[in-house]
Amino acid sequence: MFGRSTLSVGEAAPDFNLLSQRGEVVRLSDFRGKKTVVLFFYPKDDTPGCTAESCSFRDRHDAFVEAGAEVLGVSADPAESHQRFAEKHRLPMTLLSDPGGETAARYGVKPLLGLLPGRVTFVIDRDGIVRHAFSSQLRATRHVDEALSVVRQLEASQRG
Repeated sequence: MFGRSTLSVGEAAPDFNLLSQRGEVVRLSDFRGKKTVVLFFYPKDDTPGCTAESCSFRDRHDAFVEAGAEVLGVSADPAESHQRFAEKHRLPMTLLSDPGGETAARYGVKPLLGLLPGRVTFVIDRDGIVRHAFSSQLRATRHVDEALSVVRQLEASQRG
């Protein structure tokens, strides 16, 4: 599965077992049947684009929660780095450590020019199905608006 392209809408999102900045193990399956998940992969803690993206998710976090979604950020940085990054920028979402990049690879998140880790956001419904994928290295803050729009549509359809 390594080296594949980004997961497509309609595909099942692979489960994962990753350590958070709080030292807790988080699994995608923990949210199955309970919440829509916004899973954003970003290159590195405390870099300009990643800080802008993460702070955009922070600034709209209440809207995601009100819409019934859990926001999870993933990068290869260790949990301790995530903890410092979250504290420095008051990030309320869970940040997950993917040290070998295995989870990113399973999701098909490819490095830019083979060097810089990818920036891709997935919206995963309560059944674990990818409902939206957005990849843009340069438009980091756009990930938030796209994801929130999809979450609101999904949750509205859940309520019927």
